[in-house]
Amino acid sequence: MKDVFCDECQKGKQSRVSFKAKNMISTSRPLELLHLDLFGPSRTISIGGNYYALVIVDDYSRFTWTLFLPLKNNGFKAFHKLAKLIQIEKDLKSDHGVNFKMRNLKLFVKKMISIIIF
Repeated sequence: MKDVFCDECQKGKQSRVSFKAKNMISTSRPLELLHLDLFGPSRTISIGGNYYALVIVDDYSRFTWTLFLPLKNNGFKAFHKLAKLIQIEKDLKSDHGVNFKMRNLKLFVKKMISIIIF
């Protein structure tokens, strides 16, 4: 019986085309767009004894923060604390809708946690 898979699949290889590098910055100022990745548990424990990590990258400056967490559920609190520290450091008086966005983020995180648990 003949397989219906392509030749590449039969060889056990996958090919993936990488994304093209962008020559322009898509944001106009620091902290306008952040990329977040919450992952764990990792096989390697951190110096502080944590198995989870939250990585935050600023799209404009490419500055990266890595926060190590004891539990995955602590991701929102860690992000919120970092956001407040950045606001104080940068002397941001207006929240630019941050409180509204943080409420939406909190609701989203709660939904995702409930989906993952069930």
